Amino acid sequence: MSRNLLITVVLFLLAAGRGHSQIIADNSKLLKTVAERGQAELVVEISGIEDIRGLSVDYSIRTAGEKEVSLLLSPLTVERFISEGRSYLLKKEPVVKGEMTAVSMAKAMEWNTYPTFSQYDSIMHTFASLYPSLCRLDTIGMSINGKPVLVLKISDNCQVDEQEPEVFYSSTIHGDETAGFILMLRLADYLLRNYGIDNRVTRLVDNLEIWINPLANPDGTYRNGDEITSPVRFNASGYDLNRNFPDPAGPSVTRQKETIDMMRFMSERRFVISANFHSGAEVINYPWDRWSFEHADDDWFYTVSREWADTVHLHAPAGYMDFLDNGVTRGYDWYSIFGGRQDYVAYNLHGREITVELDDNHITPASRLDDLWEYNYRSMLGYLENALYGIRGMVSDKYTGKPLPALVFIEGHDKDNSHALCDTASGIFTRLISDGIYDLSISVAGYRDTVIRNINVVKGQQTYMNIEMEQLVTPPDPEKPLVPLFYPNPGRGEINVLLPEGLEGSLDVRVFGLSGKLLLSSVFEAVEEQVLKLDLSRLGNGEYIVLFKSLSTGRSAAGKVVITLL
Repeated sequence: MSRNLLITVVLFLLAAGRGHSQIIADNSKLLKTVAERGQAELVVEISGIEDIRGLSVDYSIRTAGEKEVSLLLSPLTVERFISEGRSYLLKKEPVVKGEMTAVSMAKAMEWNTYPTFSQYDSIMHTFASLYPSLCRLDTIGMSINGKPVLVLKISDNCQVDEQEPEVFYSSTIHGDETAGFILMLRLADYLLRNYGIDNRVTRLVDNLEIWINPLANPDGTYRNGDEITSPVRFNASGYDLNRNFPDPAGPSVTRQKETIDMMRFMSERRFVISANFHSGAEVINYPWDRWSFEHADDDWFYTVSREWADTVHLHAPAGYMDFLDNGVTRGYDWYSIFGGRQDYVAYNLHGREITVELDDNHITPASRLDDLWEYNYRSMLGYLENALYGIRGMVSDKYTGKPLPALVFIEGHDKDNSHALCDTASGIFTRLISDGIYDLSISVAGYRDTVIRNINVVKGQQTYMNIEMEQLVTPPDPEKPLVPLFYPNPGRGEINVLLPEGLEGSLDVRVFGLSGKLLLSSVFEAVEEQVLKLDLSRLGNGEYIVLFKSLSTGRSAAGKVVITLL
């Protein structure tokens, strides 16, 4: 048999083996690849959907089909995979070409090359210095290797926390999914340059607090230094950060520093709406990723995802972002994952987040960056506009005006933590929901539940309301302080007291002289509408202040009595 014929036969057998689980594993090459490149991509055949779910618990799935999945292994997971003895095909890692790196910060800001990390850091600082009234630079945290995870706040009054809906765009939590990194930088530039010029941009910046984190995993993207030469999906410890968030249905994991910092940041801000940008497919993915059943707001999620994809289709060539349901999918219907940020936001933070898959290529060629911007930037603006709609309001104490940290629940609709929470400082909430008529139930500890019926939510409009809550024990009207009725007054020592409404039960009763000195102290049991009798004869002639304070509610009342003994 000739050498050429032998090669043909071997290739045929490999191709046939891929269809019949006969691929011969090369574990030494797999280990070498992971050691040198920081990761390895494998194609593994599957027997069905349950096989995908089993793999998803332990490994990072990159893509999934009906008969095979693509797995990424890191130094953290490669030994475990080898021990399971599965057949696989080792894929060749893409090579990042040097011409992708910008020669200067100025060239990087033309947005058709990739910056060095130093250039990226300078660009972010430049935004803040050029637009100090519109843009503030902050840090979510530091990566394991000490790189800052930077974030921009863009708003018309960026140095102040205003009572405006907060929104969040974040990209490249997988370090080798690069398109969103540049599109986020370009979006920040676009918003800042066009404020006051473009009406749509001006409306967003005036009415929202927009946070943009272009690079969530700097150690993965800049694994080998200042340039993007061999990026990996994982962080410096080999963890997939988008499988590292708390998950009630997932396995216990070691929470990474970048994850803890992101959780803290998002918990403090409580974003009304957010998106996480990835690559590896071209589709808009929405919750749930972990569960087969629908989110309570599945129709809202589908609508905003559909609007993103449909807007893209108006500005992109045929074939772009038409994966699955023509560019849209519920996460679980594609393949299930555990510990994803999208589900963490929806379940733990009561937020609304989607995952935007921008490009079939994980590492987007520099020549394609302009195209992806042109296809997607209108959708990026349109998605943020949703934060201006739905039901928005403030919950406060009816008598004091104090904002309340209430729970806002749509009766007959909300489930699985889909309800909204009021901001603890301001009492403000935003409830994004599809158009329709809803009954809103508001509850907070110590207050009577309030139900508002037949709220009409209109698509593209905001329904605003102020909601005043009454305490279970009605507090005093600050305009009319509680005053007990004493009689006879003046009296000879035995005084009858008719207490104001709501002041009953165990009372702390204290008597003070006009100098403020405490003279008597006791506890009485008071019954509503019954007269309380006090014996003050031991005090002698004079004027006294008597204070009544409920031991259960803290409410109090005070008044002056005059004692005139014979």
